[in-house]
Amino acid sequence: MIKFLKKPIGIISTILILGLAVGGYFYFGRAEKPEFDVTVAKRSDLIQEVSVTGRVKPAKSVELAFEKAGKVSRVYADVGARVGIGQTLVVLENAETAAQLAQAEAALEKDQARLAELQRGTRPEEIQVQEVKVANAETALEDAKKNLTDKLQDAYTKSDDAVMNRVDQFFSNPKSSSPQLSFLATDPQLETDIEWQRLILQNLFKSWRSSLDQLTTSADLASYISEAEINLNQVKSFLDKVALAVNGLMANSNLSQSTINTWKADVSTGRTNINTAITNLSTAEEKFKTAGSSLALAEQELTLKKAGTIEEQIAAQEAQIKSASANADYYRAQLAKTIIHSPISGVITTQNAKAGEIVAANTTLVSLISEAKFEIEANIPEADIAKVKLGNTAKVTLDAYGNDASFDVKITAIDPAEIVVDGVATYKTTFQFTDKDERVKSGMTANIDISTEKREAVIVIPQRAVVTQNGDKIVRILNSETPKEVKVKTGLRGSDGNIEIIEGVNEGDKVIIFFE
Repeated sequence: MIKFLKKPIGIISTILILGLAVGGYFYFGRAEKPEFDVTVAKRSDLIQEVSVTGRVKPAKSVELAFEKAGKVSRVYADVGARVGIGQTLVVLENAETAAQLAQAEAALEKDQARLAELQRGTRPEEIQVQEVKVANAETALEDAKKNLTDKLQDAYTKSDDAVMNRVDQFFSNPKSSSPQLSFLATDPQLETDIEWQRLILQNLFKSWRSSLDQLTTSADLASYISEAEINLNQVKSFLDKVALAVNGLMANSNLSQSTINTWKADVSTGRTNINTAITNLSTAEEKFKTAGSSLALAEQELTLKKAGTIEEQIAAQEAQIKSASANADYYRAQLAKTIIHSPISGVITTQNAKAGEIVAANTTLVSLISEAKFEIEANIPEADIAKVKLGNTAKVTLDAYGNDASFDVKITAIDPAEIVVDGVATYKTTFQFTDKDERVKSGMTANIDISTEKREAVIVIPQRAVVTQNGDKIVRILNSETPKEVKVKTGLRGSDGNIEIIEGVNEGDKVIIFFE
């Protein structure tokens, strides 16, 4: 051995062995122990908050408009004016409606006087006057019937002339089973329609004439009116198509422009006559109905007078008074629609009405906000909406004042329907200010911290100390300088980064937040 050490190779080998031994000692024997970032589990109050941004708005705001279009007569309050409930803001020109109201009120007074008269009793002179009214109403009705029968006959005459004299001149065999136009229309389908309708009209005129031969003033005029209206509309439709065909004609070697012009004029005259007949018939029918109503009313009044003052008469007149009163109420309502009154006490923020200007119906002219209270509207994301509920309190700062001023609010409403903002479902939530504060103004941006839940004297640790492994929540506890993993059950997550531990960690345990 001594000889080996004396050799150069032996010396080198010995040095290498000693070096490895010393290195192994320092590497393995003096290796650094893991370093831990540790906190102590303690009992503390834990508060959960949801932070959102919203905007201040009036607790009450209204936009006012007229139900009907009209011309602005006068504007009583401008933007910025403070107004009270019921104060007049804008008025439309309403002289006509006011006159109608006055007329309705006069009619009501007349009916009321009539009731008093009935209660007093009917004089013979009044009965004679009413009998004259009935006779006059009967005469008017007979005149209306005679006028109506004349207009029914005239409707047939004008229809017959329009077709037989004005149009048949450019038909071949117009009264046959196959009437043919003597020219080619630019539209074959139009030509077919005209010829087919001419055939139908031939039969229509026959049945119409036969019906009118039985017409008297004592007949059922309503059925004759209905028949005439239907027939006039058919003739009108026929003439409209004929006019379309004739107006499209061009002069050629077989058809002169003079002839075309004559046809156009005749068709135009026929159409005018039919329109006149329709108007005359409508007017005569209205007069007939009015005369009938007037006679019925006159007869009813005569019956009442002859019957004397009885309970039924008084009841009927009372009903008439109710009707007149309702009519007056109607015009009062119409008059009210020409005036905009303030429904709340507040400040005018918009005033678009100008005297003399024509305004459209249902167009906002005046906007008001209440002075009494303000509220905040904010959209809370679906991830946080389950945390909040009605009655939750919150602290608010306004951008206008920075963090120097804080305001107390509470949740008063949460919309059940979502509002999608940038692809995220949110829910509109309303906050009411607890105290009135003159610094709060409509439109201000509000930063809201909502206190959604609170735990008192619970065990808390930092949220980052809890990790998830295989679906379990794990916390590492330092026990005698040795880490130990334990399963835990967590509760409320606080806004300060801490989390409640329900099971698995005791107060005073050293919890590892980070180690390497």
